Amino acid sequence: MTVSPGSPASPGLDAADPAASAGPELLRSVFRRHAAGVAVITAQGARPVGFTATSLTSVAATPPLVSFGVGTGSSSWPVLAEAEHVGVHILGEHQRELAATFARSGADRFGAATGWRPGPHGVPLLEGVLAWMVCRVVARVPAGDHRLVLAEAVAGDPAGTGRPLLYHQGRFNGLRD
Repeated sequence: MTVSPGSPASPGLDAADPAASAGPELLRSVFRRHAAGVAVITAQGARPVGFTATSLTSVAATPPLVSFGVGTGSSSWPVLAEAEHVGVHILGEHQRELAATFARSGADRFGAATGWRPGPHGVPLLEGVLAWMVCRVVARVPAGDHRLVLAEAVAGDPAGTGRPLLYHQGRFNGLRD
């Protein structure tokens, strides 16, 4: 069934209402209300790169596929556009500052304050995370000003301890009981 704005099946929506118009601000406003897990994606080029991602999704178990979005204007994109492998790191609530560092434009993401080491396939692995995977990139799908990256897990470790870091209402948060 298709529902048109303003019909009884869609109370509160009116085509003349500016809140009903779609665009970048609507998307941002809606997704500020969506709590998401926080991950950092890394790759190795001439230098290591990485960024904070809340778009990480489990796609399939067989083969083990994940996806994430990356802006084509981001400083990490030129390396990710060519990388054969990426690191996927699930952050814990104790890693708010790490998440902020990898989200901040112009930050020294792999500076002295960031604990990391080279992992399988040369991918930078962050220390102290709840879990990590190294994934082989299988596709980069154009999606507006982003690319949706599909990658297959080839190595990893789910044995970190702690509680997950979440992103909600523009802030990094821990779970509450």
